[in-house]
Amino acid sequence: MNSQANKILVVVGSTRKPKVGAVRDAVASFGSLLAPEKEIEVIGMEVESGVSHTPTSREELMQGARQRAEAVAKIAAQNGQSADFFVGVEGGLDVIQENGQRRVFLESWAYASDGTLGFFGRSGSIEVAAAVAEEVVDRGVELSVAIDRFAGEIGIRDAQGAWGVLSGNLVTRQDSFRIAVITAFAPFYNANLYRRAAPAR
Repeated sequence: MNSQANKILVVVGSTRKPKVGAVRDAVASFGSLLAPEKEIEVIGMEVESGVSHTPTSREELMQGARQRAEAVAKIAAQNGQSADFFVGVEGGLDVIQENGQRRVFLESWAYASDGTLGFFGRSGSIEVAAAVAEEVVDRGVELSVAIDRFAGEIGIRDAQGAWGVLSGNLVTRQDSFRIAVITAFAPFYNANLYRRAAPAR
């Protein structure tokens, strides 16, 4: 039987399967580095991101991820619950100008916090089809709706997501969130390197 001292609790600011599943997958890959000999439990809690349904800038994506993590930390504190880590994940678009042309990328961001320190991580990017970008960026259509229409499928967001549609299922929504979470946790599970690399004061 596991006592609380033998367990690490990670709370995710969402109850969506691809997001909670991505955090579970990520934690499974670095758990032995983060907390050797301890069991890590991941639970989801529904909170608001505080950003638009489909963020359209890197800043907004980062803000959404951070605000989800901070919201679950606040709820846990109010309820007198103790958790070791709080995670927010946010997916959306980053719109940039490149060589005089608008380029729109789908990205997944994560923010991991121990309640004191917090760090960001990001997945790779995939360029969004121009027709989808127009619907979302110019007309304000939610990404999942635009992708459903574009792909002729329903329920994309909880299945392979826009990532799966755009990459021909070589990268799913859950895959992209998993990478973002792994990279956000690096300063925790690879703390020696991050401490050593800190500038002298």
